[in-house]
Amino acid sequence: MVEYQKTISGEVSISGVGLHTGQETTITFKPAEPDTGIRFVRADLPGKPVIEVSADNAVLEESLYLTALGKGETQIKTVEHVLAACTGLGIDNIVLEVSSSEPPISDGSAQVFVKALREVGIVTLDRPKQFIEVKEPIWLYENGLELAIIPSPRLEITYKIDYDHPAVGIRSASFLITPEVFYEKIAPARTFCFLKDVDILRQQGKIKGGSLETAIVIGEHDFLNEELRFEDEIVRHKILDVIGDLALLGKPLKGHVIAVRSGHAFNIRFVRKILKTLNGQAREQAPPLPMDAVQIRKFLPHRYPFLLIDKVVEIDYSQMKVVAVKNVTNNENFFTGHFPEEPIMPGVLLIEAMAQAGGVLLLSLSENRGKIAYLVGVDHAKMRRKVVPGDQLVIETKFTKIRKKAGKVQSTIHVDGVLVAEAELFFSLGNDA
Repeated sequence: MVEYQKTISGEVSISGVGLHTGQETTITFKPAEPDTGIRFVRADLPGKPVIEVSADNAVLEESLYLTALGKGETQIKTVEHVLAACTGLGIDNIVLEVSSSEPPISDGSAQVFVKALREVGIVTLDRPKQFIEVKEPIWLYENGLELAIIPSPRLEITYKIDYDHPAVGIRSASFLITPEVFYEKIAPARTFCFLKDVDILRQQGKIKGGSLETAIVIGEHDFLNEELRFEDEIVRHKILDVIGDLALLGKPLKGHVIAVRSGHAFNIRFVRKILKTLNGQAREQAPPLPMDAVQIRKFLPHRYPFLLIDKVVEIDYSQMKVVAVKNVTNNENFFTGHFPEEPIMPGVLLIEAMAQAGGVLLLSLSENRGKIAYLVGVDHAKMRRKVVPGDQLVIETKFTKIRKKAGKVQSTIHVDGVLVAEAELFFSLGNDA
């Protein structure tokens, strides 16, 4: 089943104080188009600079005890709870306009943001989600901190804390992360700090907006707050932080994340390791580009006159997308019988060209080498303009669903930037011979 991208149906604003600045601040959540991703806007700065949520934009500094994004003066800090609210609810595209360098801390959880987003309404867009999935475990260890992700068809997070304190100690929790689970069991969990650290942090100019209304404070022997929302609220908030930091991947994640004592800086390094590992795997399996007809024949079984793509110019394994080119000439064998007085490329061959582009991508994956990709279904096919000699077809095919023995793609063909054909295609993988 294809999952589609989501945004919100309208604008909604929340005001309050920033945790570290202590200043009044407002965040306004705004809808965004498909493939926009999550973006912050510093509305208080000249030109309202945009800060994209990505690992490259993360500020990696151990002493921050928060997640910050941006460069130089154009930064936004303490974004983890807002990001957790968006990604925990499955929102892929949204603009977060902030009136200062920090969103409001609210009560120290993501609950206020989540309620506002649900009330304004979450809507489904007409573009499939692109997930990040791992095929092999990825690990990171540093000074007793641990993070790992193992393959899984869904997002699950297991977290273990270990504090030498009588009120906290060693605890662990594990949750399958869905929007409902996040809303009910994770979003209400508040941030926390130890009373012994408060004076130090304030001397450093931090937590100016901190109080018992914005965080759980842990004293020498017990919690200073009247009551906890969950018996294991501390570890649930650490899971909330992980969810927020995983937003830096840029796409929703599928996998079982296991964390031990990790914090924001360590989470960011792990996000970067995931991206580096996946990019490295993609480079290892990627054939040299551009691929000409001779190289294409190494992956496809098709031969003249039925090899209908001339060149592959792009393969993006992170998005499972391929771009191929077909130059249509007067010498095409099908023109002799298909409208010879007014040569037009048959629509079924346009579909076949789309399928062959998808076949190159699918069969270039290391686990599929030597197999054959069979076209087994076509849906929503439309021929929007005739294709004639002299046209150069630019075929873009993107997998929206891929399994061990099957796949589904969305494919388009453009000529001079104009859409001439599109279709959804279904593949089945079989062994050669």
